[in-house]
Amino acid sequence: MNFEVFCAKFLEWRKQGLPIVVVTLTGERGHAPQDLGARMVVSQEGILFGTIGGGKIELRCIEEARKMLTDRSALRHQSFTWNLQRDIGMSCGGEVSVLFESFSNEHEWRIALFGAGHIVQELAPLLLKLDCKLSVIDPRAEWLDRIADHSRLTKLHRADMVSVVRELPEDSFVAIITMGHATDYPILREALMHRRFPYLGVIGSKVKRIKIDSELRDDFKRAGLNEGEIAPFHCPMGEDYGKNDPAEIAISIAAQMLATRREGKFISSGRSSEQV
Repeated sequence: MNFEVFCAKFLEWRKQGLPIVVVTLTGERGHAPQDLGARMVVSQEGILFGTIGGGKIELRCIEEARKMLTDRSALRHQSFTWNLQRDIGMSCGGEVSVLFESFSNEHEWRIALFGAGHIVQELAPLLLKLDCKLSVIDPRAEWLDRIADHSRLTKLHRADMVSVVRELPEDSFVAIITMGHATDYPILREALMHRRFPYLGVIGSKVKRIKIDSELRDDFKRAGLNEGEIAPFHCPMGEDYGKNDPAEIAISIAAQMLATRREGKFISSGRSSEQV
């Protein structure tokens, strides 16, 4: 395979946003169908480029690649070692090791932070150390400007933050940390009434949670909705450790997001953090 041609095509596919898996032959013992380092690129339609040897081994790789593209819980990088006779059904002996690297927007961990204040000034750089795509929304340009630019960061300068809720991908993790309850609550209400995010949290104390619950019951009743339809959300938000320092609150929120992503469900623990 011409590596320069591969790189050019890879960049073109990524620019188009085409979900692909790059399959690389990384190890061999005995007879192998191709040289080490052989690559092919697979989409849902099949092979786009290259080969790792054809036949049954290639069919198995296409099958695994398609699984990665359709299963949103699948890891973005996977490696397999197969016995060619036992696992693949080939007549020749030996083993091969194959690396699968998925490049698909479906596998991106999307996080949206409403507010760019003191906590988010600590939280945004922390989250960008992780493999996520981050959006920060705030009506104050000067606060957004304080967050260093990053290739995986989108800053949204919006006077109407509530309208952004309906624009977010359905798999977004959402944290509401604005200037206060008056701006937090409308965003939370919009999210609970019209969306179902895998993680939804709003900054505040246990006392604030009581106030929010009361307001939500009234708003759901006025909208003709049942109180039981109010989805779970975090308030207090963040794991229950640390002090009420912006940096420590940021760490606790990031930890809770990581735990939620790992478990695939809401977690009941929460810190008692005041608005900062």
